[in-house]
Amino acid sequence: MGGNCVWRLIPLLNAPGWVQMAIDSWLLKQHYLGLHPPTLRFYTWSPPAISLGYHQSIYPEHWQYLTYRGVPVELVRRPTGGRAVLHQGDLTYAVVTSGLSGSRIQVYQKICEFLIQGWLRLGVQLRYGAARRGYIHNPNCFGTATGADLVTPDGIKLIGSAQYRRGEAILQHGSIRLEPDAELFTQVFGESFSQVQPFTQRGEILIQTVIEALVSAANSCFSIQLAVQPLSQFEWKGILAELNKDYKLL
Repeated sequence: MGGNCVWRLIPLLNAPGWVQMAIDSWLLKQHYLGLHPPTLRFYTWSPPAISLGYHQSIYPEHWQYLTYRGVPVELVRRPTGGRAVLHQGDLTYAVVTSGLSGSRIQVYQKICEFLIQGWLRLGVQLRYGAARRGYIHNPNCFGTATGADLVTPDGIKLIGSAQYRRGEAILQHGSIRLEPDAELFTQVFGESFSQVQPFTQRGEILIQTVIEALVSAANSCFSIQLAVQPLSQFEWKGILAELNKDYKLL
C-alpha cells in the first residue's frame, strides 16, 4: 500500500447516490482485474439519499416517501455491508486498494489512519468506537460506533465506514458527517443526534478544507503520491454499465 507508489485522486463529484455506488463498484472491479491503480476519491450525494447495506432488506416503509426541501430522498443500495446511512450534509470518501494483510478490522484501521491524521490536522481528535455485536439490531449506522467507526473524545460518531472485498482488492468507503439537518435525521431514524463541535467554515469551503487535510494525510500515511485524474468519457461508459445492478431502489 505504500512504497511511494502513485495513486489516482478523482476530483470531488456531486451526483445521485446510485451513480456514486456504480463508480465505486467499477473502480473496485477494474483494480481487481489489474487495470486500474489504487484510488482515493471524495463525493457528495445529490439528491439526498439513504443508503442501505448490501444485505439490509428490512427498512421502515415511510422511508419511501421522505422529502427534503421539496425533493424526494432516494433509497440506494450500497455494494458494501452495514446499516442505513443518511447522506445529506455529509462528505463521502472512497479508497480502492489491495495488498493489505491482517483481519478485516486491521485492514479497516490501516485505511482509517489517514482519516485520523487528517482530522487531527483540523484540530479534531478521533478514536475507534467500541460497540459489540448488538449494534447489528440498530438500523441506523450512526446510532452506534463499532471498531470500524471513528468518534470524537465525547463519543460522537463522525465517520462511519463499510468495506467490500473482491479477491485481494478492497473497497472501503464511508460517510463523514459535516452539516446534517437535524429535522431530516429525526424523520428518518426517529431519534436525535449529537452534533460535532460547530465548524468555523461551512458549505463548499468546509468540504474543500476537509478534503485538502485528508489528501495531505493520505500522502504521508500511505507513503504515496496522488495524481489528480477526472473520470474520462470512456470510463463513464463502463461505469454506466454497472447501473444494471440497480443500486437505485426508489
